[in-house]
Amino acid sequence: MSEEEKKAKTAEPVSDAQAIMDAAPNPAEAKAAEGEGSGEAKVKKSKAAKTIPAGIAHVLASFNNTAVSITDVRGNLISWCTAGRAGFKGSRKSTAFAGTTVAQEAARQAIAKGMHEVEIRVQGVGAGRESAVRAIASAGMAVTVIKDVTPVAHNGCRQRKRRRV
Repeated sequence: MSEEEKKAKTAEPVSDAQAIMDAAPNPAEAKAAEGEGSGEAKVKKSKAAKTIPAGIAHVLASFNNTAVSITDVRGNLISWCTAGRAGFKGSRKSTAFAGTTVAQEAARQAIAKGMHEVEIRVQGVGAGRESAVRAIASAGMAVTVIKDVTPVAHNGCRQRKRRRV
């Protein structure tokens, strides 16, 4: 008995529907076989991971939540994490510990993609602000600049005329 016959005997029984599916040609394969007019085979793009050496970490620390987004220098998102995604609920999302956890998770994802140098831009006045910056630095990323980009009010536009009673 040959090896092919042994494999055929030990193989699981195939249902009629499965046999029909196996026999039917795949439309994508049929088009590739025909060449679709150009006579050239399509070239597959490789899914090689691009390493991004430097980027920007955006830390948004509000009174209710902490979010960290790490982008490349052009602004394309590399990794992100929020306190809710990290498993914190309610008032615990705005704590310093939540800020530390969020920043470590976002930094870990960015380091896995090859990033090792980061500029930090902090926005907001929440409790997770300082701890997030420390966590990014302690995660193994070199911090080049820490910049505060919190919007500052400048008294806005002119108020309405006072009502006289």
